[in-house]
Amino acid sequence: MHRMWCAAAAESGRLLRVLLVRLGALSTNAGRTGRGDGCCFLLHGLSIMANGTVQASRDWLNRPRSNLLAWWIPHAAILAGLFVPTSIRIVIWTIALIWMGMACILNARRCGRTHCRYTGPYYLAMIAPVLVLGSGIVAAGIYGWIALGVVIVGGSKLIWWATERAWGKFS
Repeated sequence: MHRMWCAAAAESGRLLRVLLVRLGALSTNAGRTGRGDGCCFLLHGLSIMANGTVQASRDWLNRPRSNLLAWWIPHAAILAGLFVPTSIRIVIWTIALIWMGMACILNARRCGRTHCRYTGPYYLAMIAPVLVLGSGIVAAGIYGWIALGVVIVGGSKLIWWATERAWGKFS
């Protein structure tokens, strides 16, 4: 079972990367450039931009198309999953959480966005309660699923706010 989940997570990450490369939101060599001591420069024409500008330009959250694809569509899928049977809901929510978790991890690696370092693992960890509710180990009706959805989305927003307030947008 563990191998299956690892393989699914790896495949999801590869598919997300291919899709973002195809849409132009990610370069083909993203994440492969070294940062050295944390102060990198990008030569663009004759101008040199400092690290903060480079990080902001590489941030998927700053691009509407990649932001929509990586986070808002999966959030909408989680909401839509409330209106389908539990077995389908488990699949939809698990895929959405893997998708968002991998997007956050890749974005954190790509640009150093502070909250992505924490929301990526958070989304992946939220798969466990989805599986617990879906398997029937804990008896919960639709209100339990709504509460879990609020915890998932609200918790990620709280992590976003708290980490960027404490450590800045990029760290």
